[in-house]
Amino acid sequence: MKNIGASEALIFTKGLKMLKQRKAAAEQLAARLFETEFAMDEAIIKMAELVSFMPVARNKANLSAVVGQDAIVQASQALAAFVEARGHLVETHKRLGEARDQIGLREMALGTNNDKPQILLGKHILEVVDRVA
Repeated sequence: MKNIGASEALIFTKGLKMLKQRKAAAEQLAARLFETEFAMDEAIIKMAELVSFMPVARNKANLSAVVGQDAIVQASQALAAFVEARGHLVETHKRLGEARDQIGLREMALGTNNDKPQILLGKHILEVVDRVA
């Protein structure tokens, strides 16, 4: 085994420090990404609940199908925009995975391959399932 000199040891130490800094920054970014993905899904769920209840409310009030139709159209368009935004967020997730690989953190998961952050494994996901059921 070759002994390394002081300058090589310093370079190695600086490299480890940079890697730790990158990993810490990536972990913070991943946490924000997961929170945003969760919030986006929550917004889609809430909007879908609103859209689906609008005709129910109209029926319960014995109102004509004409009443509130424009509101249903607008809410449906908002839901479609949320779904489109979610697609952009998914693409962002993929691109961040590529950036992660480029900076030498390939082994660090960004929630792909069914790796989910702890926030989604606790009571929050159960609340979402309860609301949908």
